[in-house]
Amino acid sequence: MLLKHQSDAKKHLSDWKVGALFMEAGTGKTRVAVEIVSSVPDVDFVLYVAPFRTINTAKGIASVQDEVNKWGGFNAPTLYVGIESIQASDRIYLNVRNQLLSANKPFIIVDESLKIKNIEAKRTKRLMELGGHAEYKLILNGTPLSKSLLDLWAQMEFLSHKILNMSFVQFKNTFCHYTTLTRYFGGRKEYTKEFITGYENVDYLYSLIRHYVFECDLHLNISQNYKTIRYTIDDDSKKEYYRLKEKYLDDETLMWKNNNIFLEMTQKMQHAYCCTVDKFRLLDRLFQEIEENRTIIFCKYIDSRKACENRYKNAKVLSYQKESLGLNLQHYYNTVFFDKIWDLALRIQSGKRTYRTGQEYDCKYWDLTGDVGLESLIDQNIEKKVSLTEYFKGKTKDAIKKVL
Repeated sequence: MLLKHQSDAKKHLSDWKVGALFMEAGTGKTRVAVEIVSSVPDVDFVLYVAPFRTINTAKGIASVQDEVNKWGGFNAPTLYVGIESIQASDRIYLNVRNQLLSANKPFIIVDESLKIKNIEAKRTKRLMELGGHAEYKLILNGTPLSKSLLDLWAQMEFLSHKILNMSFVQFKNTFCHYTTLTRYFGGRKEYTKEFITGYENVDYLYSLIRHYVFECDLHLNISQNYKTIRYTIDDDSKKEYYRLKEKYLDDETLMWKNNNIFLEMTQKMQHAYCCTVDKFRLLDRLFQEIEENRTIIFCKYIDSRKACENRYKNAKVLSYQKESLGLNLQHYYNTVFFDKIWDLALRIQSGKRTYRTGQEYDCKYWDLTGDVGLESLIDQNIEKKVSLTEYFKGKTKDAIKKVL
């Protein structure tokens, strides 16, 4: 049987040919999508567009197809295709388009719909064109926004121009306050950037989209427990860490890099100690207390991932960037954050791989934290929801040296 929030979602969208399921990771939106498609008579083709990594998954990880089939599958021939493939391959795009045109009553589902927020991107333009050949459309995502209200326009436009009935420029002028900054160099215009400073008419926007959108947060009768494991970085790695700090923060390098060095600097400094011996010693000890085969280890670097894969063969070792979104891994309930990341959204999504509908155990998380300033800085900025570029903006060289 459907859970109450799943039943509510199906009922909410049942009167419309298009809709958006903005349901938190783990709430079972794939199940709802299967139910909605199955409720539409005479559908003769289903196009399911999703991130490539969720369609072609590693061994032991359920794919989108597996999840759909678990709930009975769609009642029509189905084509699963990666969003990235539609963008990168003309052949795949044209093949998808031809199959849509051959169908009498196609249904399009776009999973991780925030992938189509950028109206200038080729994949957005191609999905818009494909969407014009289907009456029935559904978009799925954990949240409708990543940065601003502008994320909504392309998603609603894909579903139907009639929902908002306005161009992107009209949308921006109706709902956003923004400031335009133009930089001049040597008397010539170098670039112009716009910054959103606020929103207006939000109630009006909600009145336009509310019939077509169902939102749902995740509430489970299990807990999430977080612990920190503090490790000591070995002398050689720490020496390299401080060497890189001095190298990047000297006056000559700052001038050569035009001060745009902070991402590169922190990446290399963190990489210097990503495989320090004490991390593995402490994780070995942890696996004497918890089940390795019920544990996910998230790594940032290729080196740390390979080392963990070789050492902990029963654990599931994953990459934040490639595998923190879309995967259903509820048969695990322990998560180790082996390397830290600045990206709060990826960090949250990484935890959602285990904490989801169907999980029967309390979810436990361990954060490995090293004894250098960069580790503490990442923790502080994650807690304050401040990005790397925001933090370093306006900081002096001496202030950065002191923190790191």
